[in-house]
Amino acid sequence: MNMLVPVSDKRASQADDDIHLISLWLQGKSIHSQEAYSRDIAQFVDFVDLPLDKVKLDHFWEWVDHLKNRETQPATQVRKLAAVKSLFSFAHKIGFLQFNVGAAVNLPNIPDSLSERILSEDEVTKIFDQASSLRDLVLLKLFYASGARVSELTRLYWGAVLPRNNNHEGQVTLLGKGNKTRNVLIPANVWSQLMKLKAESDSAEPNEPVLKSRKGGPLSRQQIWRIVRNAAKNAGLNQDVSPHWLRHAHASHALDHGAPIHLVKETLGHKSLTTTSKYTHARPSESSSNYLDIDDDS
Repeated sequence: MNMLVPVSDKRASQADDDIHLISLWLQGKSIHSQEAYSRDIAQFVDFVDLPLDKVKLDHFWEWVDHLKNRETQPATQVRKLAAVKSLFSFAHKIGFLQFNVGAAVNLPNIPDSLSERILSEDEVTKIFDQASSLRDLVLLKLFYASGARVSELTRLYWGAVLPRNNNHEGQVTLLGKGNKTRNVLIPANVWSQLMKLKAESDSAEPNEPVLKSRKGGPLSRQQIWRIVRNAAKNAGLNQDVSPHWLRHAHASHALDHGAPIHLVKETLGHKSLTTTSKYTHARPSESSSNYLDIDDDS
């Protein structure tokens, strides 16, 4: 159903209709974010079946209840609701909507389960041992050594791989959220395997992807997820391990070994220290429980 309403007969705005508004809102976001947000907004529009300027607060609450009944994962509920709230906030800011009805809806709190998604160093090693090829081993080790996101490794090309210290180690330039780049050092043992992969590659020109599929193009997100998950499963890990778990492991293990928190922040590309500090709370080294006098009944 086409629910577009021209703006010209309502008020001055930089968007012509709902579709134009959504297009403007998505600009500047990564391709992955655009795809995810587009799906979330499409679900909301299909649910309310109204032009955006006709959406009332009651419709928002109905959407919240719908998400609670449909989505089993609280994080997914929050993401979908946050996307719609962001769109309405943007629409109000540019004059497309007179009121931002989404501002009255608060995002629900979700339990912090970060500690449940941090692998031990032994588990990370076991995952490496299950790599079925040199490419997969480099993929797994790059995730852990660089703390990269999936989207960042899918876009890693040989031109962004640079030697350091007479080619004994190196660095990679990652293209992160908001098209921001960051340079990450790669330790010698991972660098040597990366260079071995380059030497065995049919083509390692600057514009060629580091992690290639069998067809020669970059590995897709789905392929990368499958490689990580299969390695974890073969390592005997029962959890639904994803590539992001290796990023979590990087942060947690680096902090455990004394890395400054600001350095971990810069390596992972976090916007603030608050995000990075979650890892110190997820696996604390000290607790007030250590100061309690608890009798040993054994």
